[in-house]
Amino acid sequence: MGHQHDPEDCADYLERIVYLLDNELDEADCALVRRHLDECGPCLEKYDLERTVKAVVHRSCGESAPESLRERVRVQIRAVQVRITEG
Repeated sequence: MGHQHDPEDCADYLERIVYLLDNELDEADCALVRRHLDECGPCLEKYDLERTVKAVVHRSCGESAPESLRERVRVQIRAVQVRITEG
């Protein structure tokens, strides 16, 4: 059985989101991130990350997200990654 999401997977995934943010999201990346958010919403919600990432993804998919917003997400993601890996 086991639970659906391995914390390590989430940490890896967050790493990819940061990478995508830095390289500007294109439509394919946006779809990917959105799908993960749908699947992993509860995990990210626990770390209060879902709303912020969704905001950036939403902005980035239509236009370029402001650097301040992207930076905030990067900082939050780093903090969450630490919390995930430390359990």
